[in-house]
Amino acid sequence: MEVSSAKQYEAGSYDVIVVGAGHAGSEAALAAARMGNRTLLVTISLEMVAFMPCNPSLGGPAKGIVVREIDALGGQMGKNIDQTYVQMRMLNTGKGPAVRALRAQADKHAYHRQMKLTIEQEPNLTLRQATVDDLIVEDGVCCGVITNTGARYRAKAVVLTVGTAARGKIIIGELQYESGPNNSKAAVKLSEALERLGFELERFKTGTPPRVNGNTIDYAATEEQPGDETPHHFSFDTPDSAYLPVKDQLSCWLTYTNPAVHDLIRANLDRAPMFSGLIEGVGPRYCPSIEDKVVRFADKDRHQLFLEPEGRDTDEYYVDGLSTSFPEEIQQQLLHQIKGLEHVEMMRPGYAIEYDVVAPHQLHPTLETKLIKNLYTAGQTNGTSGYEEAAGQGLIAGINAGRRALGLAPFVLKRSDAYIGVMIDDLVTKGTKEPYRLLTSRAEYRLILRHDNADLRLMAMGHALGLVSDERLAAMEAKKATVAAEIKRLATVRLKPGSAADEFIQAHGDHALKDSLTAAALLKRPYVSYDQLLEFIPAPATPLDRQAKEQVEIQLKYEGYIKKEEVKVNRLKRMEAKKIPANIDYDQIDGLATEGRQKLAKIRPETLAQASRISGVNPADLAILSVYIQHH
Repeated sequence: MEVSSAKQYEAGSYDVIVVGAGHAGSEAALAAARMGNRTLLVTISLEMVAFMPCNPSLGGPAKGIVVREIDALGGQMGKNIDQTYVQMRMLNTGKGPAVRALRAQADKHAYHRQMKLTIEQEPNLTLRQATVDDLIVEDGVCCGVITNTGARYRAKAVVLTVGTAARGKIIIGELQYESGPNNSKAAVKLSEALERLGFELERFKTGTPPRVNGNTIDYAATEEQPGDETPHHFSFDTPDSAYLPVKDQLSCWLTYTNPAVHDLIRANLDRAPMFSGLIEGVGPRYCPSIEDKVVRFADKDRHQLFLEPEGRDTDEYYVDGLSTSFPEEIQQQLLHQIKGLEHVEMMRPGYAIEYDVVAPHQLHPTLETKLIKNLYTAGQTNGTSGYEEAAGQGLIAGINAGRRALGLAPFVLKRSDAYIGVMIDDLVTKGTKEPYRLLTSRAEYRLILRHDNADLRLMAMGHALGLVSDERLAAMEAKKATVAAEIKRLATVRLKPGSAADEFIQAHGDHALKDSLTAAALLKRPYVSYDQLLEFIPAPATPLDRQAKEQVEIQLKYEGYIKKEEVKVNRLKRMEAKKIPANIDYDQIDGLATEGRQKLAKIRPETLAQASRISGVNPADLAILSVYIQHH
């Protein structure tokens, strides 16, 4: 406990101050600084910069696409993981391109060190260790922060990315104590300051599994999960030649829970904080604890567990799938019932952590708070779960804080631009009653928002923001031109009946050609790859690289579906163009349903399209609102 307060002193002024250097704060501070703002990044512990307190991995469905989007806009996460991964795998390769997902196992200590070094070397950025206890607010405008050491820093914009440190409380069985993630210090006074300012805070919970000593795992009893041979990377700038051969990657190992584990869990539910009433915070639906899984899915006799290395210079393994807040002794008993872990040594117990969240309906789509001007929030503070979700918001909050400091117009990604746009719109429009996780099913336009085209979608925006260099943009434009030229060429090359291509078609069970067929039309068939097509037609003057080939194939194979989505997007853009006046008084609009009126007044959507996505606002309300806007 802090007993006394330090004497305050004026410690200097900056353009932008970012509070908290997790995944959101790191991106926010780098973005603001790279746009030309003098930026201060203040964090509780420099040992926790971009730290991974939960799973040592990045990517996976939807989340991997976010890492690509961050990279395309000029953020750091993709570059950082490409320099520090121990394994990469492309998931869902048997499915369509909209749900393919790259996932990397991180060396969590190397990831932290590399990001910290990047921040330290950024010219406009100062990194400082301190706990922010209060905000300087004058006439409803945030003008700076006050630290526990008494320093008063002033700024034109402030970004809060406090994460699970916000009045954090760790729970292990009957034990509970004030703490941030991984036994770091909690930030208590800042939550109290936000409540004093009138913010509505909610209480969420997340959890983490035990870590075990890899030397005590019986690997022979588990299934090896190696990385991919095919080169992968998250950043546009990383060449295939930098990819680690599989022999130099670290494997993960698959095992399962079993009925004995489930019986042990059921027998001890009275000691599980989730069920005994100790935990009040709402937990993540898509990352449930093992005790929750066993109770909710009672018909399942086993659940997957992945044993994941935490890095090259440690023997700690993360038991993915065994998130728990059981007492330590029960955690040990559970581990010893699992195949391959019968004699395992637990190094750290799993725990649950409760923390404060700023209810996200209090935010604009720029992530500026509606209550206090020039104050932005991002990451788990806004109710999301996941490093990637945090980093995506951090980037947007940092960009908007930076643009506010420079006197420029705000930047907002639409739902049709990026998964980051989907996430922020979901948060500010619908709010969330549990830790929010991005899923491909949350995006209406997921065939457009693919892993493979993030650079083509967003890099020009990153360049306009000042976060992407001319050279990088030129490389992307060259790729785009190469793909377009090859698609055009394939539409002119014809394959004749009786040709080798015709034999290939018949060998795959299709009818023989009656008339000639374009190479583009042949590539649209599901059994034909671009490389196979080149066996029947002349190669382009300059051979295409792996990424360009992939683009040609996807753009042609899915052309019809992509065009349908583009029609929907254009319809959405027309609704997005219908702006709702900021000072609108919903009580003055006749005919709105009571629920619709209340929801509109609470969330205060900025466009008719955003209003249409609020649950409880019906089509009749929208029609009335649309007419009202036109006449006023």
